[in-house]
Amino acid sequence: MDKVKLELSFLMPAIPDTRDRCVERIRVQLGKHAGVDDVHVATVDEAHPDRLCIHYDPAAISIADVRQIARREGAKLEERFGHFVMRIEAVHARRASTIESRLARINGVLEAIVMPDGAVRVEYDRDVTNKKTIETVLREWSETTNFSDLRHVSDESSGREEDQDSEGHAHAHGGIFGQRSELIFAILCGAFLLIGWLTETFTDLREWVSLVCFVAAYLFGGYYTVIEAIEKIRARKFEIDFLMLIAAAGAASLGAWAEGALLLFLFSIGHALEGYAMGRAKRAIEALGELAPKTARVRRNETEKEVPVEDLKVGDVVLVKPDERVPADGFVILGESSINQAPITGESVPVDKRPVADARTSAGDPESLPSEHRVFAGTINQSGALEIHVTKITSDNTLSRVVTMVGEAETRVSPTQKFTKRFETYFVPSVIALVIAIMFAPLVLDETFSKSFYRVMA
Repeated sequence: MDKVKLELSFLMPAIPDTRDRCVERIRVQLGKHAGVDDVHVATVDEAHPDRLCIHYDPAAISIADVRQIARREGAKLEERFGHFVMRIEAVHARRASTIESRLARINGVLEAIVMPDGAVRVEYDRDVTNKKTIETVLREWSETTNFSDLRHVSDESSGREEDQDSEGHAHAHGGIFGQRSELIFAILCGAFLLIGWLTETFTDLREWVSLVCFVAAYLFGGYYTVIEAIEKIRARKFEIDFLMLIAAAGAASLGAWAEGALLLFLFSIGHALEGYAMGRAKRAIEALGELAPKTARVRRNETEKEVPVEDLKVGDVVLVKPDERVPADGFVILGESSINQAPITGESVPVDKRPVADARTSAGDPESLPSEHRVFAGTINQSGALEIHVTKITSDNTLSRVVTMVGEAETRVSPTQKFTKRFETYFVPSVIALVIAIMFAPLVLDETFSKSFYRVMA
């Protein structure tokens, strides 16, 4: 039994990571071919690309045929299933869920993930829909909500990056107070709730004073919830926020203003803190992307010049002085030094590097070189000057892959989250149906309508 390992990014350049559904699809398709006994994903670490490990019987099929079949199956999947990541303005969690539901309703969309920081990931069937249709839905949403920031981050084929405004950075406005509007509204809700409760409990002021505070708490705590509930009802979705509004309104109708305001405060502060956490994660990803230097000293035609790292080509020789960051993936051809690889590999101590014996031979298969020769973009050169043979362009280097993987991880939903969303789809309508049924309890039980209504609200 022999085996061959093929880079997934080579077979299917569009897939973002090994958890994509297309990985399982190609694994199943390859397993159907005679002579192929087992197919699985081989993952080493972030510094090495994920590979598809194919076990085959050399008596039944040759390695050349295995490679050809794998490429053919990968090309079929690439042609059939589209993947892309976009970025819209940062939104709070409930609105992200609304956009997600709108995308999921498009015929042909297989998976749609929208995160509060604005990352949007979509997988779709090209036989049914196309990227333009999906982008149109996002733009329509952007226009109807007065959000104009819709940026295309990456495509399954081009890998282009557009971005941002003329000043080189993106703006995201979440309301009257900017991105922190929901958090400020939640805090104001809690403040008015506390003032109202203290006034009602410990003072002899008129009742309307505390009532005004509770109403203000309702307005601040329920503002975003109402907006998103309306959006989701339009999308024919009933989620937990809808139940929260009914419960808060019911509490107010029973005169329990403080209880209703507390419910809205807890609900709104939870979502606000979730959005704050997502903002921190986004900033961490942006910081990771800043690890690589913007320029590199390259030797071409016996002369040295400084060029943008985006202009580096495979085969270029770059010069890295002590205390500088390595501008590209490659291997050492001259000089010895130690390199701090912690930003990429997590190694706690610098790794010694030395030149290869034969640069031309090493360039033929750089992935097989020992770690003592290989260097990665974004790592920090320590003591000596190095000359490095570039083996990957900027968009394909290890740092770019790490940034992409972390960014894609934002839009990955855990099995527990998927189950919760499916459960919510049935749970909320069931609760609403049960509430309506209990409302008619006075018709069969000897109790007042007010008592039944109180039970319904509880």
